Amino acid sequence: MENSVTATARLVVDLDVTGATINRHVYGHFAEHLGRCIYDGFWVGEDSEIENVRGIRSDVVAALRALDIPNLRWPGGCFADEYHWRDGIGPRDERPRVVNSHWGDVVENNHFGTHEFMDLCELLGAEPYIAGNVGSGTVQEMSEWVEYLTRGDDSPMARLRRANGRDEPWKVPFWGLGNEPWGCGGTMSAEQYAYEARKYATFCREHSGNTLMRIAAGANEGDLQWTRALMEALDCVGCTMYGKPVYQAVSFHFYTHSGSGINTEDATAFTTEQYYDTLAYASEVDRILRGHIAVMDTYDPDGRIALVCDEWGTWWNVEEGTNPGFLFQQNTVRDALVAGIHFDAFHRHARRLQIANIAQTLNVLQAMILTDGDAMVLTPTYHVFEMNKGHQDAQSLPVHVLETPSTTARGAELPLVSSSASTKDGKALLSLTHLGAESDLDVSVDLRGRGARVARARVLTGDSTAAFNDVDTPEAVAPAPLEATLVDGILSLRLPPHSFATVELDVD
Repeated sequence: MENSVTATARLVVDLDVTGATINRHVYGHFAEHLGRCIYDGFWVGEDSEIENVRGIRSDVVAALRALDIPNLRWPGGCFADEYHWRDGIGPRDERPRVVNSHWGDVVENNHFGTHEFMDLCELLGAEPYIAGNVGSGTVQEMSEWVEYLTRGDDSPMARLRRANGRDEPWKVPFWGLGNEPWGCGGTMSAEQYAYEARKYATFCREHSGNTLMRIAAGANEGDLQWTRALMEALDCVGCTMYGKPVYQAVSFHFYTHSGSGINTEDATAFTTEQYYDTLAYASEVDRILRGHIAVMDTYDPDGRIALVCDEWGTWWNVEEGTNPGFLFQQNTVRDALVAGIHFDAFHRHARRLQIANIAQTLNVLQAMILTDGDAMVLTPTYHVFEMNKGHQDAQSLPVHVLETPSTTARGAELPLVSSSASTKDGKALLSLTHLGAESDLDVSVDLRGRGARVARARVLTGDSTAAFNDVDTPEAVAPAPLEATLVDGILSLRLPPHSFATVELDVD
């Protein structure tokens, strides 16, 4: 059990034993037409006094580029399965207005559509991940959207794209076949959806050299039967396209809370018990990943089908005075530690997990960035992404935890240290998440197999587990230098309570 006395942890990292490459796309993001994520977040309009490029907010773009943002998922979420892409092309003042029935029952003017999204991706240097409409759309509608985006000759959709001002096709590597079909995407059974996924995937064609990863919308958390149904659906005559399975990935969603359910707890007012219960719930992502991977390995031992976690993060009560349908919540040190736990799990399962998307990028749920007029605030979670970006496309390294303090949460033992490591280009990156709410932690890491030198060490924490950044205190939770010594292969450092740290190493 944790107490106020400084605790100790001992780890071993094998610098010379490399594992699977950590796909940079597990650091992906998600932008839905929900609350103030798109409008008043990414999109301020060309006439705004806030600095922008063609209506896209400049400071937000710069902040996300600093994360090396790899991909952006759009337009949903639940919104994807009521979105009809033709509503969002052509002159903005001629686009139809529709009701966003899922999120706040507000009127959507469609000023941010396909061309604006692709412009945003180009400004970010991110690859687009488009979620198509299976719930209320048609196979033809989705097929024509793929053609509109990616075909380069004089086909009907290519001509329509040119008429709307874009001559060359775009590259769109990631294509989602609907969203949460077990819920807001159609309340289907797994078998019903598997049939739809095969059909829709068949008509998502590859045009003009654009290669698609078609992503079948998968399970809610640990629903392994859903994953089993999607894998079984690939075992049929004719279930291949271009010499590969008709869809190339299956997804799942996992949201974190302290145990009483999403949207039932406060983001900033919580007890120590709720704090630990939240981190224990977040740690379940490792078990859920192992479960889905075990099912996939049974049907696909060669790893042709990727696993995708395209919605993850915390889900708390909305902030007082905001629209309940806009899902605006504050972001604390607790949320940052949840992110650290997730990334460690993602790194451990890099062989199969190829994409993940935090929900969401701006002003919604576990956001990277909060905006308030012309002010922009970077959240604690943003800083975890920035400190961890060296893991992108690096080879994972095994981390062995020999000793760690622990506590009891959700009826089980919760280790108070989470860690992962990777290497690339003569460097290594070690990430450490210290979950203890009160105690300092003396960490000793035995670095084996290669010589190493400390290049930089940083730590992220706040005055309390509920500390957060806002317009008045934008750096209450921000990375700070951390003292780390390396003698005879033993890395030593002391972590403050409730902290996330990274150590960058030069290796021989």
